[in-house]
Amino acid sequence: MTPNQPTPRLPGSIWALGFVSLLMDVSSELIHSLLPVFLVTGLGASMLVVGLLEGAAEATALIVKVFSGALSDWWGKRKPLAVLGYSLGAFSKPLFALATSVEPVVVARLLDRVGKGIRGAPRDALVADIAPPALRGAAFGLRQSLDTVGAFLGPLLAMALMLLWANDFHAVFWIAVIPAFLCVTLLVLGVREPERAADAPRTNPIRRENLRRLPPAYWWVVGVGAVFTLARFSEAFLVLRVQQGGLPLAWVPLVLIVMNLIYALGAYPFGKLADATDHRRLLAWGLLLLIGADVLLAWSDRGLAVWSGVVLWGLHMAMTQGLLATMVADTAPVDLRGTAFGVFNLVTGIAMLLASALAGLLWDRWGAPWTFACGALIGLVALVLLIRHRHRAGQRP
Repeated sequence: MTPNQPTPRLPGSIWALGFVSLLMDVSSELIHSLLPVFLVTGLGASMLVVGLLEGAAEATALIVKVFSGALSDWWGKRKPLAVLGYSLGAFSKPLFALATSVEPVVVARLLDRVGKGIRGAPRDALVADIAPPALRGAAFGLRQSLDTVGAFLGPLLAMALMLLWANDFHAVFWIAVIPAFLCVTLLVLGVREPERAADAPRTNPIRRENLRRLPPAYWWVVGVGAVFTLARFSEAFLVLRVQQGGLPLAWVPLVLIVMNLIYALGAYPFGKLADATDHRRLLAWGLLLLIGADVLLAWSDRGLAVWSGVVLWGLHMAMTQGLLATMVADTAPVDLRGTAFGVFNLVTGIAMLLASALAGLLWDRWGAPWTFACGALIGLVALVLLIRHRHRAGQRP
């Protein structure tokens, strides 16, 4: 860039997509932070029902993501699928508020996850399509940051409203309807999708010859994302670890609020940093932060150590999640971006389920320290592999 050229700026549609994510996360987390307690204490569901519901919901979202991404590539349009996905999420919210038995909650939860699956890959591909290549990291960082603001505002609002309205779950759930429908309105009116060339051919993105066009660099990113995720299990274990140290039940949401606050504050600056530095080096630093968090959480369940672990966990999320999305966008062909994000989300989602299952098994058998120690060990192995790959790549002409 010459001195006379203006500094590129993020398009308004990127900001709009960020606030779309923020509004939907406020709505979803307002409900989801209370949903397990509502099911068990309000509707008399067993813990088995809660576990089966969450597992089925997440599996549904994972499967749908692959097909929605591929459909957006074939169709050449991302926004209509994103609108459909966010609309399903919005229409699921009144079902939670109306529920007086477990069955409507099951329907609402599955509808919400189908919506998430439909919108995820097309939305990420849309960010990559709209953002200038030199600002792609900043674009994903901004969207991730605003998304995470919603992830801590939702539980915070839920705590406040439950105190204000004497634990009236249904009244709180009705409030969640408002940001959900505002989100859809903003997406429809505030986001402009780039036009696809009229003569662009339409082919099935998940045919073998098209999948072969995804380069080795992309599959390397998928592999790194999977191994990285194996070292980073569900944040529910953070909550359980701090609660184990004596945190009162009423203050348990504070764990996710702190973690997501750090995540939100760091995601955009680290996204901008990704545009100016080596991606593998930044990933390595993110792994170091994760290893540090796991070590602290294995060591203690109270005081400065455990809260420092929560902070480091949020920092590693801020440093790596937008970065991995940027790396997917950079390595995938333009006409296969939706498919690429769908496959990446599927693989890392399966890795998350495996990691969380292993974490729970270790916790039950040998206790919480073993869970976090195993996470640190997997992170260390991933770090060594990443450094060796970076070294080999640096030796190539």
